[in-house]
Amino acid sequence: MSLNKSKTPQPVIIKGKELQCPVCGNKSFSKRRAQLNSAVATFFNLDWTNRSASCYVCSECTHILWFLDE
Repeated sequence: MSLNKSKTPQPVIIKGKELQCPVCGNKSFSKRRAQLNSAVATFFNLDWTNRSASCYVCSECTHILWFLDE
């Protein structure tokens, strides 16, 4: 994963609902951004054209939840 880490884990609302870790039930997450690389773009050195996703990392068990087009 890459940039935009939030410093303090906090609750997250997605589509009007509070996010909860499906593994441990925790409700505090750190936010990160990750680029979704494709083999073709990487081959032609065009990684910047790939989409990115928002990732929420559980502050308890470190399970990662991924969301596109947030």
